[in-house]
Amino acid sequence: MGGAKRDQILERAVVLASVEGLEGLTIGRLAADLGMSKSGLFGHFGSKEDLQLAAIGRAAEIFEGRVIAPAATSEAGLDRARALTENWLDYLMNGFEGGCFFHAASLEFDGRPGKVKDEIVRLTGRWYVVLEDQLRRAITRGQLPSDTDATLLAFEMHALLGEANWAFRLFGRSEALTRARVLLNSKLARAQGAGERRSA
Repeated sequence: MGGAKRDQILERAVVLASVEGLEGLTIGRLAADLGMSKSGLFGHFGSKEDLQLAAIGRAAEIFEGRVIAPAATSEAGLDRARALTENWLDYLMNGFEGGCFFHAASLEFDGRPGKVKDEIVRLTGRWYVVLEDQLRRAITRGQLPSDTDATLLAFEMHALLGEANWAFRLFGRSEALTRARVLLNSKLARAQGAGERRSA
């Protein structure tokens, strides 16, 4: 039961942090939101930093479950790279109230050294590794030209997703997600077409 209660607390903590920021996620703030005592929350998290780290971990589990794991049903390579970005856009539309948890946390903590920043860096870096790995597989399988820079392509794709997140959350422009989807598919199609023309 204790584990289930902790999971419920973290679900709310992640939502609050996505809207108010990780720095605003304190034991007092969360206790008030949940109608709990501070001492009750201290039984689960010994400090504000412990709470922040736990929230980051839960956010990563949610991202894994909604974005990365479902893409595994697609063929490795270009199809899976496309699936990853499609899932990311769906996650943004139907995810946290404050948009992408890790985009917000990255901006909040990029200049702050410490355990919280280190964990954000570690988990955000995993997304780059997963996306870049599928692009490299696409190159190996001949789906993309052999001279494709997978690191650069992953960076460009992530930049488009970040812009979509910004325009959608700040301005409420849902069409930004559609535009990002069109641009991402176009970028991959052009790269794939270049490879097919060279092999013809």
